[in-house]
Amino acid sequence: RLQEEAKRRDHRLIGKSLDLFSIQQEAGGGLVFWHPKGSIVRRLLEDYWKAEHLRCGYELLYTPHMASVDLWKTSGHFDFYKDGMFDQMEVEGAEYQLKPMNCPFHVLVFKNTQRSYRDLPLRWGELGTVYRYERSGTLHGLFRVRGFTQDDAHIFCLPEQLSDEILDVLDLTETILTRFGFSEYEVMLSTRPEKSVGSDDIWEKATDALKDALGRKGWDYAVDEGGGAFYGPKIDIKIKDAIGRLWQCSTIQADFNLPERFGLEYTAADGTKQEPIMVHRAIFGSIERFFGVLLESTAGDLPYWVAPTQLRLLPVSDDFRPYCDEVVAAAKAAGLRAEVDIGGRSLGKQIKVANGAKIPVLAVVGKDEVEGRTLSLSSRKGGQLGSFPLEDAIAKMAGAVEKSVEPHEVE
Repeated sequence: RLQEEAKRRDHRLIGKSLDLFSIQQEAGGGLVFWHPKGSIVRRLLEDYWKAEHLRCGYELLYTPHMASVDLWKTSGHFDFYKDGMFDQMEVEGAEYQLKPMNCPFHVLVFKNTQRSYRDLPLRWGELGTVYRYERSGTLHGLFRVRGFTQDDAHIFCLPEQLSDEILDVLDLTETILTRFGFSEYEVMLSTRPEKSVGSDDIWEKATDALKDALGRKGWDYAVDEGGGAFYGPKIDIKIKDAIGRLWQCSTIQADFNLPERFGLEYTAADGTKQEPIMVHRAIFGSIERFFGVLLESTAGDLPYWVAPTQLRLLPVSDDFRPYCDEVVAAAKAAGLRAEVDIGGRSLGKQIKVANGAKIPVLAVVGKDEVEGRTLSLSSRKGGQLGSFPLEDAIAKMAGAVEKSVEPHEVE
């Protein structure tokens, strides 16, 4: 039964039926085309992500899509991840590489300026598109692709700041995931493997900092002894969807490798040069993957605040279209995404098409609505909401967006 439900919720089918995205074989496998409606959702995800990060003291970066292969050799990616990278390209006798990760670019920005302990922590975020060579047999919708956008961020901090920084990341993760309806998590702390870089002291302090942050957050977690990366301990957060499936999305990873490889340093209070702690972290994991998870969890009935179209007006006849156009203009002025049915079909057909498109709120417009300047709202998730003066109806929907709830949940 779960398999049947999962099949019904397949994000590839939903993406096609709602015209959200496609993967065009003429362009090549694993490359995502965001259609207008899907692009609306993506923009809202990205805008919200940026706003929350700016609120929490992050600064945003933009970095190139490729770099000299020498950079990837310095970072170690060329040695450790070569199979997951596309072939190099020659540019004026030098070899360049499409980036599989954003981390070395943020490291270079750190290294570009002399840093003091007073500058730390630095929190830098980037919605950076990366490219990885995935075999065609492993590609799967939005979950496994060759080009995707990571909601990447890196924190450079002092050892004594690490626990507080991790706790802040956990709080931010909860804030963002909860807004999309994900409030149940499975948390794993992975510790030092047999082969690793970094001193015993730094591993112990970093692992204790992660444990301390999780303890202060009050989250239960399991421990994967020896399951960390060779360059640092990490926290993985899996989110539970509407039918109980777990999805790996968020990761918080300490890194003792890149600062050493690139010779990162800051001037400590005593005037000595010290190496900063570096933390990699992602909350969505990638925009593409998270969108796929969100589609499957909601079966395409997206949260109202990110629905591509929030209100569709269904005129009983073309005589009532002028009022519909007036309503759309008022709704858009209030920040809502509203439209009128394209026309040329019966009311019954209009309702059927709108339901197939999973439009969250419909309003049938006839003589009574025009004469009374009202709207009769019907919600996919809340049923008939009743008739309201136009201004009140718009205020109700705008209030739902502001509170990240459904219109029927607004008092």
